[in-house]
Amino acid sequence: MKLHLARTDGINTFSGYGGDHVAVNGNPYRQNIVVLPGQLLPGWTDSTFETLTEDDFRKLADLQPEILLLGTGPTLRWPSPALLQPLMAARIGLEVMDTQAACRTYNILAAEGRKVAAAILV
Repeated sequence: MKLHLARTDGINTFSGYGGDHVAVNGNPYRQNIVVLPGQLLPGWTDSTFETLTEDDFRKLADLQPEILLLGTGPTLRWPSPALLQPLMAARIGLEVMDTQAACRTYNILAAEGRKVAAAILV
């Protein structure tokens, strides 16, 4: 599916997604990726959903977004609360959703100028 959004000049936005990738600014990524309006971090973790660690969330907290969207693949799955301690300590809001919803929500928040990050597990 392709996504279209107006007024996103100069910021990273999701332009599509599929079962094995997400596309950012028209470029496909087939690995886990963090997308921020001004930064891309492909390969932020090698973990799968089942093997996520507290350190993976510490890396995300270090980016200091206002809100973090976690895309968990084709279905919504909640990580263990014990893993989320770095986000809670940094007072970073977390929204967990399937990858398609995370991509769409990120684009809306980024277009509004919010300090948002989307961590996508591909």
